[in-house]
Amino acid sequence: MAKITASVYTSHVPAIGAAMDLGKTREDYWKPVFAGYDFSKQWLKENKPDVIFLVYNDHATAFSLDMIPTFAIGTAAEFTPADEGFGPRPVPKVIGHPDLASHIAHSVIQQDFDLTIVNRMDVDHGLTVPLSLMCGEQDPVTGAWPCPVIPFAVNVVQYPVPSGQRCFNLGKAIRRAIESFDADLDVQIWGTGGMSHQLQGARAGLINRAWDNAWLDTMIADPAAAAAVPHIDYVREAGSEGIELVMWLIARGAMSDVPYDAKDAIELVAARAHPIRSRHRFYHVPASNTAVGHLILENT
Repeated sequence: MAKITASVYTSHVPAIGAAMDLGKTREDYWKPVFAGYDFSKQWLKENKPDVIFLVYNDHATAFSLDMIPTFAIGTAAEFTPADEGFGPRPVPKVIGHPDLASHIAHSVIQQDFDLTIVNRMDVDHGLTVPLSLMCGEQDPVTGAWPCPVIPFAVNVVQYPVPSGQRCFNLGKAIRRAIESFDADLDVQIWGTGGMSHQLQGARAGLINRAWDNAWLDTMIADPAAAAAVPHIDYVREAGSEGIELVMWLIARGAMSDVPYDAKDAIELVAARAHPIRSRHRFYHVPASNTAVGHLILENT
């Protein structure tokens, strides 16, 4: 059966993609950011999955105010990098995994989560920047990402947005779906976005180091408590775009130390028998006007 072996968490700042595409990664401003992913690129080479389930948010590229799905899963065979106003990023197209994506959609919907099934869409920097950070620069024609990717878009742009608790519970449902897929696949789940940042208004440029790192501590050690953080706390403490962190909770909820049902004693025992291992943690400010957070957790 398929299994989730690890989760990866990272910011997806568009300026990071631009720095890579324009050859600026060795400039003094950007070197500390990219140094934080040196371990991660080697780790991914040594732990290459069969499929990446990548949670991100679309930035008015595939979706607009005409249609705003809360949760959307890409079931296509491939996804083209989007033109976000300056031409598509010079990166390879993303190869999907229609069989697993369709299975996850069926299973999660049967677990009472409503998903929008998307058979064709372009993917923007929210998805391609994490791939670039973890995989390194790739030639757009001859290069390729290391494995198929299932895009999973979450609306954290237009209100109302899903709660952290809803996202955390969805992660559990996704794990159940993946573990019921009848193929021997190694799957990683990636949660992207954040950390603290605000792009407009009187608090534009807000970055809250203390809150970011305290939230990371809680998400690692007590994910149920992180899931219970109310929406207003993200806005107040991490800025209007800090709400992107709820997407990390989808990946965290899918890890093996999180029981499907906190009332189920058997699940609780099983979860304690399979603790997670933190392999890498990185935090840096600023990258553009955003705090960059990054984490790798492994199931044991």
